[in-house]
Amino acid sequence: MADREQPVTLRTRKFIRNALLGRKQMVVDVLHPNRANVSKNDLRAKLAELYKTSKDSISVFGFRTQYGGGKSTGFALIYDSMEAMKKFEPHYRLVRIGVASKIEKASRQQRKQRKNRAKTVRGTAKTKGAAKDKKNKK
Repeated sequence: MADREQPVTLRTRKFIRNALLGRKQMVVDVLHPNRANVSKNDLRAKLAELYKTSKDSISVFGFRTQYGGGKSTGFALIYDSMEAMKKFEPHYRLVRIGVASKIEKASRQQRKQRKNRAKTVRGTAKTKGAAKDKKNKK
């Protein structure tokens, strides 16, 4: 793969130092000619090198490649500490970068079916299950 050796240029703009959330936030423009796109992991590594911080405290997201390719634009957050990152960063993004583990739960359809089954036994004695009352209605 010759794609990995292609040069990649990072430009940051709209840089804001957010002291309340303990982070720096910015828009990142990635110039990647002759290359489809750049992985978020590579971008985190390059930003860590650029801002002299650890790769683990950086979150990148929302990248869109411009029509015609060669340039992508997204958002980056560089946290001052891992505590601030774990406190303010959404859980799904922490899972994406491997800081947190995914909460395993039943599928949405199974949860809805369980809810609807529980509605049939509401107000009855919890024995084996709901004895459905089927009366011939005329």
